[in-house]
Amino acid sequence: MTARKRQSLVVIVGGATRGAGRGIARAFGEAGAVVYCTGRSAAGQRSAYNRPETIEETASMVTAAGGTGIPVRVDHTVESEVRALFERVIAEHKRLDVFADSVAGEDPAYGPWTPAWDTDLTNAVKALELGLVTRLHGAVCAARLMKKRKRGLIVQVTGADFPFYGSNVVHDLIMGGHKLLAFRLAEELRPSGVAAVAITPGFLRSETMLEHFGVTEDTWREGGKKDKHFLHSESPLLVGRAVVALARDPEVMKWSGHLTSSWEVAARYKLRDADGSNPDWGGNWTRNVMREMPAVRQGTLRQVAWLERVAGRLRRYAGLRARRSA
Repeated sequence: MTARKRQSLVVIVGGATRGAGRGIARAFGEAGAVVYCTGRSAAGQRSAYNRPETIEETASMVTAAGGTGIPVRVDHTVESEVRALFERVIAEHKRLDVFADSVAGEDPAYGPWTPAWDTDLTNAVKALELGLVTRLHGAVCAARLMKKRKRGLIVQVTGADFPFYGSNVVHDLIMGGHKLLAFRLAEELRPSGVAAVAITPGFLRSETMLEHFGVTEDTWREGGKKDKHFLHSESPLLVGRAVVALARDPEVMKWSGHLTSSWEVAARYKLRDADGSNPDWGGNWTRNVMREMPAVRQGTLRQVAWLERVAGRLRRYAGLRARRSA
């Protein structure tokens, strides 16, 4: 390793007010990065979430962890505000190393768990704007800057490390859009050496979820009395540390285009959660959820069949031999 001091990363975290976004911002703080913490919830200006967390609080956590936290109130549905954010970063630091987008991770506009025929579409257009159009605004700005510098990492924080999983059809379209966006960006930016990935946290102990279970980050295990799966949950810091590990990896291009998870990346880089544990939501999904929920398992098998059929078709198009079944 060179004796020269490692240059601090310059990072934008979209949707840094709470949840996974706050965890990612804090983790980059641990890494000594300069972190622009963006969102709509600022001091005295609550968003539609109507929750108390603010970007100023997140920025303070970043600084307390060892980085430099900079709160910037941005409505990511407004393209001009997003563009101004990126222009400010370049004006102040001449570069952007990482853009992690977690905007609208738990937005109430997504609606509850319902089948398609019962889904209320009153807020569908708004939900798509909040959950997907915002991601396009940020991704386009980040891609333009990083392509010129021929380096960087763009991260889409999503839900589930497989194609179909959302609370309803609108939410599923949004989550699927995140995953496809990461792959599309990876393909287009590959010649420039810019990586793009989609990553999901596991059962996340966000501020909203802690409140739902009536626990704190210190007493979270008490939530297992209401839902045993909560014992396999993780703090937002784990997905944050996973993103930092990817950003620090000189071979991050190997991950580019992939849909991954906090627990997969944590296992690869030997990361731990805030309390020293190593949550494995994927392992719990395999051992328990599949066994306890036959309908979920059947749906999973249909996803496997769908993916294998598409993969087989692509292999034929590429002139590759079909893989033999085990």
